[in-house]
Amino acid sequence: MITSQNFKDYLLLDAGDKEKLESWNGILLRRPDPMAIWPKTKPELWSKADAYYHRSNKGGGYWEYFKKLPESWNVSYRGLTFKVSPTGFKHTGLFPEQAANWDLIIQKTKEKKDPVILNLFAYTGAATMAAASAGAKEVVHLDASKGINEWAKENMKLSHLEDKTIRFMIDDALKFTARELRRGRKYDGIIMDPPSYGRGPDNELFRFEDKINPLIENCLALLSDDPLFFIINTYTTGYSSTVMYNAMKIHCDRKGLKGHVEADEIGIQIDQSDFILPCGQTTRWYR
Repeated sequence: MITSQNFKDYLLLDAGDKEKLESWNGILLRRPDPMAIWPKTKPELWSKADAYYHRSNKGGGYWEYFKKLPESWNVSYRGLTFKVSPTGFKHTGLFPEQAANWDLIIQKTKEKKDPVILNLFAYTGAATMAAASAGAKEVVHLDASKGINEWAKENMKLSHLEDKTIRFMIDDALKFTARELRRGRKYDGIIMDPPSYGRGPDNELFRFEDKINPLIENCLALLSDDPLFFIINTYTTGYSSTVMYNAMKIHCDRKGLKGHVEADEIGIQIDQSDFILPCGQTTRWYR
């Protein structure tokens, strides 16, 4: 299990009975989490939640607020600042378990002068900001949603990275990487977080099981002659870390890419506890 212990503004206070209780810079949110099938271990804390997301049997859900909260507020991580806000789909705009990958991105980006980084399915840009803050010459940030890209631009400003070269792109990942190959572009590091199912800006269909192999092939072909890392995050049910290790290792071996391949669950340590909440998988190649 891969975790990060460096996120001071975020705490997972407890998890159980298919829910989690989190502190986001002092604001307590109670949200569903289907992985937390065990009993709650700190039942006395749950009544302190400031807001509670109720899942609907018909899909989606709604927030119940127990006190007036700001529409959004900020959390910080290693000098970066991100906007968080409760959304209608239970999310907050940030996946704190990914701090373990931000750590690796920062570490590896610093190992090369002026690297160029590509972030696919980049969401609100935490990994983008990690790379930019660590000295990337350019970060290409791609997401299919205009609104999410605007959120990422807010995070860029909050993190005082306006002077960095960050190209915000709205595009389909597979089409974009194919075009970049034709242009002869190269990247020193690539991050991607493909969904189980999604649509591109022109209604392009993305199914994980159909698109993941050609996308990996495109990304490996886009890596420079002296690359730093390639990270794939997956939350798709049914595809274990072993499955993703096999896919990454086979593609890397075919390309002749030397380095370290690892795949594992990624999770969050429950505060003052030995328990960890698993939050998907991450597969990482790095030199």
